Order: sequence, then structure tokens, then C-alpha cells
Amino acid sequence: MIKTILKWAGIAVGVFVVGVLALAFTKPDEFRVQRAISINAPQQTVFELVNDYRNWGAWSPWEKKDPAMKRSYSGPASGKGALYAWDGNGEVGKGSMLITEATPSQVSLNLDFEKPFEGHNKVVFAIESKGLTTDVTWSMSGPSPFITKVIQVFCNMDAMIGAEFEKGLAAMKTEAEKKAAAKQAKAQ
Repeated sequence: MIKTILKWAGIAVGVFVVGVLALAFTKPDEFRVQRAISINAPQQTVFELVNDYRNWGAWSPWEKKDPAMKRSYSGPASGKGALYAWDGNGEVGKGSMLITEATPSQVSLNLDFEKPFEGHNKVVFAIESKGLTTDVTWSMSGPSPFITKVIQVFCNMDAMIGAEFEKGLAAMKTEAEKKAAAKQAKAQ
């Protein structure tokens, strides 16, 4: 009786594992996550929040997940060549970001993770002036190695990362609009 139960349990586990692996093979080789927001602030104000890593504490959702995170900055203070590295808890991991392009309309980064697992992604902030407002689109793309595909069987990466992008963009909106209002009040 026990041998029969163990045999069927083993078969069920085997079928489950094969099913997960089969589903993982159907996942795309690359991923892309993108979110956007409209901000009532000038393009330059938004650009400054993104272009200088020292400003990210005001809006990046990952900065708030580990206040004790070790941070280091190298290269120029902002713009192309600026490098930011971090080493934090399990929620933020360890990695670095390098600004590869910086214009008022776009900031592009190489995002490299060491922990919790290795990953090499591209991040782009498209910053488009629309008169009195600025539209910001935050996107991230990269390869999906097989382990990522297995994770995608159980987790919706777009929803998971997208939710963090939405929090970050909302905080960016608050910070940019606060800075724009302060500049306007000072000018009066």
C-alpha cells in the first residue's frame, strides 16, 4: 500500500516537473517591462531626477526597501559614465547601473545584477516635453535565461516589476512637481 502511494506520488511529482519545464520552454527569450506617467513639471526637472543617481533616493522604490544598503558612486556626478553600485538585503540584491546615454529626452542605463542572481538588462527613461507637462516612460528589457523562464511559469514578471515601476513613477511625479512648484514660488 505505502509503495503504491509513493509510486503514484513520485509519478505526480515527475509529471509536475516535466510540465513546469515544458511551460518554461514556451516563454520568450527576452522580456520587456514598461510603464509611463505624465508629470506636471518641466522636462529639465524630471531629467535631473533621473540623470543623477544621488536624486534616486527621492523616488526609486528600491532605495526604500533597504535603508542600510551600501551605495557607491563613481565616474562623473551625473550623465554618461556615471556609475552607481549597491549591495543590500535580499529585496534589492547587489549590482550596478551605468548611464550610457544622457540627453534631456532620454537617459539609458546598463543594469547589471550580481545577486540574488546574475542579470544584464537595459533600462531607458524616455522624457518627452508636452508643453507644461512631461511624459516619462520607464522601460527595462533583457534576456530571459532558462531559470528566469521557470520563474515566469509561477510569477508574472511584467506585473511584479511593473508594480515597482508604477510606485517609482508616482514618487518621481510627486518629487518633480514639488521641485517645480518651489522653483515657481521662488521666481515670484
